[in-house]
This record gives sequence, C-alpha cells and structure tokens, in this order.
Amino acid sequence: MGAVDIAVPQAPLLSRTPMVALLGNPNCGKTALFNRLTGARQKVANYAGVTIERKEGSFSSPAGHGFRVLDLPGAYSLSAHTPDEAITRDVVAGLRAGEQSPDVVVCVVNATNLRLNLRLVLEIKRLGLPMILALNMVDVAKKRGIEIDADRLAQELGMPVVETVAVQAGGEKSLLRALDAMWPLHESAPQPLAAIDAVGVEETQREVRRILALVSSDARDTGNLTEKIDNVVLHPVLGPVILAVLMFLVFQAVFSWANVPMDMIKAGVDGVGTMVKGAMADGLLRSLLVEGILGGAGSVLVFLPQILILFFFILILEDCGYLPRAAFLLDRLMGGVGLSGRAFIPLLSSFACAIPGVMAARTIQNPRDRLVTIMIAPLMTCSARLPVYALIIAAFIPEREVYGFMSLQGLVLFVLYFAGIASAMAVAYVMKRTMGANSKQPLMLELPAYHWPHMQNLALGLWERCKIFLSRVGTIILTLMVLLWFLSSFPGAPEGATHPPIYYSLAGILGRGLEYVFAPIGFNWQICIALVPGLAAREVAVGALGTVYALSQSGEELAQSLTPIIAGSWTLPTALSLLAWYVFAPQCMSTLSVVRRETNSIRYPLMMAGYMFALAYTASFLTYRISLFLIGG
Repeated sequence: MGAVDIAVPQAPLLSRTPMVALLGNPNCGKTALFNRLTGARQKVANYAGVTIERKEGSFSSPAGHGFRVLDLPGAYSLSAHTPDEAITRDVVAGLRAGEQSPDVVVCVVNATNLRLNLRLVLEIKRLGLPMILALNMVDVAKKRGIEIDADRLAQELGMPVVETVAVQAGGEKSLLRALDAMWPLHESAPQPLAAIDAVGVEETQREVRRILALVSSDARDTGNLTEKIDNVVLHPVLGPVILAVLMFLVFQAVFSWANVPMDMIKAGVDGVGTMVKGAMADGLLRSLLVEGILGGAGSVLVFLPQILILFFFILILEDCGYLPRAAFLLDRLMGGVGLSGRAFIPLLSSFACAIPGVMAARTIQNPRDRLVTIMIAPLMTCSARLPVYALIIAAFIPEREVYGFMSLQGLVLFVLYFAGIASAMAVAYVMKRTMGANSKQPLMLELPAYHWPHMQNLALGLWERCKIFLSRVGTIILTLMVLLWFLSSFPGAPEGATHPPIYYSLAGILGRGLEYVFAPIGFNWQICIALVPGLAAREVAVGALGTVYALSQSGEELAQSLTPIIAGSWTLPTALSLLAWYVFAPQCMSTLSVVRRETNSIRYPLMMAGYMFALAYTASFLTYRISLFLIGG
C-alpha cells in the first residue's frame, strides 16, 4: 500500500492590504526607515484614548504589492514599563480594540548594538507572527570593523535577515525585496502574551549571547570614536562646562544670525501694508487688512527666523547623539530636586512647545517623577515666548557687545531661558517635598553612537517646525487677530472723544478693567488687552500689541514699527516686569488640555494654571518694584 498524503489545512489568504509594523529599540533608525518607505504618504494621529503618536503610511514594493506600515513607539521589551511600551505590546499582540494585529513584523535593530536589540527580537518571535529582521546601520558597523554574518543570523533566528541603511537613498531596497518574497500573505493571529513570559529574562539573555558568539565579531573593532569623545563630553568637570557653552552659543546665534531675514520679512510686510493703503479708500475693510491682519499676524511672522535658528541647533544636537549625554550630565543636578536625568529630554522638548514635552514625559517609569516632569514642563521657555522676548529686548536692551565678543541682547535672552530652568528645578524641589519623597531611581538610558547630522532629516525637521508655526499664524493667530480687531474697533468713539477710538471699544473697556488687577506690576491697559488672547497662544501677545498700539496711535506713529512705539510708551520697569511675567506666564489652553488627557484628571491642569499665575504675578511685582526703586520709572 502506497503512502497517503495528508493535506494540512492552510490559513486563508489575506483579503486586505497587509499591515507591516516597524518595531525596535529607541535610536535604532526605525523612524528613518519609516520615512524612507513612505515618503509623503503618511499620516499622524493619536492612538484611541491616549495622546501617544500613531504614525501610519503606505508604500508599494518593486513587484507592485501594496502595504500599509505602522511605526510603533520604541521599546526595549514587551514586558512594558512605560505607556509607550504598553502601546507597542498591545498592538503587536492584537489587544487594542479596533486595531488589527500586524500581518508582518519588521524588527529593526542597530547593527552596532545587537546585544541590546536581540532580546526584543526573541520576545516578538514567540508571538508566532511572520517576521523580518532589518539589520540597520550596517554601514556604521562596517566602518567600525564589526562583522556580522547575516545568513547565519537568519538561520539561528529562523527568519529573513536583511541589511538596511535607512538614512541613505535606496537603503530600504533589500527590505522591499524580502517583503515581496513573502507574498502572498496569509491570515495569522499572534500567540497569547503568556508565550513571552514562558521564557525567563536570564534564559533569553543566554540565548542572545549564544547567537552573538556565532554570528558577530568585534575583534577588528577599530576603537569606538564615541568612547573617545565621551571621555571629554562626559567628564565630570569639562562636561557641564561644554554643555553650558553650547547652550550659551545657541542663544547668541538666535539674535546675531536672525537680523537679516527678520529685516527682510519686516520690510515685506510693511511693503504690503503700504500697497494696501494706497490701493484702498479709508474704511473698515482697510483697517481690518492693515491693522488687524497685517499688523497682527505680520508682527508674529517676523520672528520665524529666530525660531528656526533655535530649532536648527536643537535638531543638530539631537541627531548627532549629544542630547542623551546631556541627560546624563544633568542627572546628578536633577536628582537633587527629585528628578532623574531621563526628565531632561521631555524638558528640552518643551523649549519647542510644552505639548510634546508633556507627552514625552510618559517615557519616565516612576509615576511621581512623570507627574512632576509634566507639571514643570511649561516653565521651560517655549518658542511661543521667543517673539515676546525678542520684541521687548529689541526695544529696551541696546544692541552692543559685552567684553568684546558677547551680544548683550543674546546675554539677556540666555538669562531669561536660564531663569525658566532654575524656576522649574525649584518647583520640582518643592513638589518632591510636598508629594512625598521616594528613593531616587538610577538612570538607565542608551547612549547612541555619535554621527554627523543627516541634512535631509535636519531639513525635514525644520520644515515641519516652519509648517507648524505658519499654520498657527494662518489659523489660530489670524483668527484671534481678526477677533481682537473687532473688539478693538467697536463701538466707535463718541462725539467729542479725547482718547483714541480703541479706548472706548470693547477691548478698551476690558483692558481698563484688568488694569486694576495688573497696575501693581506696571501693566497698562494696552498690555492687559494683549494678555487675554495670549491665553490661547502666547505668541499672539505680540500681534495683539501691534493691533492695539496701531489703533491707539495716529499720523506718523501709525506707520512706525511696534518696537519704537513701545520703547516710547513703556518705562524700563514695565518692560522688565513683562519679561518676568512671561518667564512664568500661565499656560495656553492647548497645553492644559493635553495635561488633562495625560494625567486623566482636571486637578493637575488647574494646579498648573494656578501656581504659574501666582509665580508670574509675584515675579513681576518684585521685578517692577525693585526696578522702580533702583532706576525709577
């Protein structure tokens, strides 16, 4: 009797576009690979119920097969310790409602650090999903003399292994070929998460060491240049000095480099305003276009060069691998106020905007440290305050050199940023005492290898920041400027009025009412008007001042820029008081709403708004009164 073939039932073919999940440790190049695959075909949203970013895109393989791709948050293990890792675990395991488990998992690993990366690969493998290992940064590994046998690694892991260089054009082609080789794909479901816990951590690490001994050799490693650089930049004495000098130079450049492009933008806005005045008869529509739109939104747009210069340096420091070192350098200092060095990166993100800083705090494992970081993140000087600082500094601080090489204006800006940092540390120290002290956790943070910043990533980062700023100018700021113009224009001045028309408007009435509250800190009714729309977006305060003062002036004064107008209208104590106010200014509504979602409580955004208002008023009061005593007003 002949052998009988027994047919093994096969899973049905996929009836949808396959979902590919990119997964890996932080700093492995996963997001760069995502950008390389998708180009502009990507969308960013949040996962349902949380504010963790969800990046999805699409691409087509050389064989014409379509794929969807999901860039999962970085994780070191599926035994989640942070909200980011929990999202990655739940998506891969198919535990999120409305979120299908991936049809293919592409595990991206750093070829220069397989020892750390392979643990996650082995954990995911136990879920039984189709997998590809993307051996990224192979160019860096080869330059260092690290040898990896990709074929033997594929044999040991039982999955395809491809070499990728995500930062180079064409660096993703081997991955695309591997995906085509897996076609057609079949329906599959992940094993329960218990499959991961079935093997202990120690046994997993032994397996990692066994595989590394077979597939990798670093005997010809030419010596890690990163270690040589770290001997200097992480030196207990030289390290903090280098960090302070770098930050100081950044703020000097914000003023010295931005002058020419700022003058060009200002001249362009003024030119358009002059054209509109010449082409239109005097009336409400001309007033709306010139004083409302151009006078408001244009006065904010002029500060775009300074914001881009600030982000230019931050992105370079991030891309070259220096920022995690700064976290280690500051770990001891931050530990003294009850934080770990891991809080440094969320706090640094807050220099851009407090919203990503608050969201980045979820990478902090300790719940108390995470909450304190969220509460102090708004004290970092976000880019929305930069237009206000720049306006007041330009009006009241002379443009001259100190000691022959430092810009006095840049020095004042550095002091304001430092004041925000110092106040954040002081508030963290108080919260540590009032929220219950607990033992400081040791800082565990991967230090990526140094490399030259990638110009394409730098350009994309600056373009994204530019789009965000311009979208705010074109939406929130423009809307508020039109609203403020309306409130400042109606009702008109009564017959025989002795003050400018805005004095009798709705905005003027509101400003004079608030003046009773803010007069002790030196604010006039025009400043009080500008503070109100500033609650929606801080940079709106500059545009609001432009609108208010344009409507408050007449004749030649109307044609002059805002800087000389406030220089002639305010005293120096008032200007210093407003600078102190904006060091602590209560948060914008958008940030408070994100704090509400991140903490799942209305208590903490109310606490944040309350303590920041108290700090702002106290700092302004002391600054104003001391300034009056010392220099008069």
